[in-house]
Amino acid sequence: LMKALHMIGFILLAIGGLNWGLIGLGGFAGADWNVVHMILGAWPVVEWIVYVLVGLSALWLLFTHKKDCRTCSAGAM
Repeated sequence: LMKALHMIGFILLAIGGLNWGLIGLGGFAGADWNVVHMILGAWPVVEWIVYVLVGLSALWLLFTHKKDCRTCSAGAM
């Protein structure tokens, strides 16, 4: 169960990070490249749920990363 939560959190965090990167690049290009909105914009509540899940994934990984990460738990920092 913990591995599944970790993977779901990681995938959602990657989606969120890529989306924010595209929003930033789109800002420089004068375009709106919010992919989550492009896909789910017709369903704003579902879009907001995705944003909330991405945020919760970031919190989950923030608090569990050191325990789960081999590099961090080995004291290599």
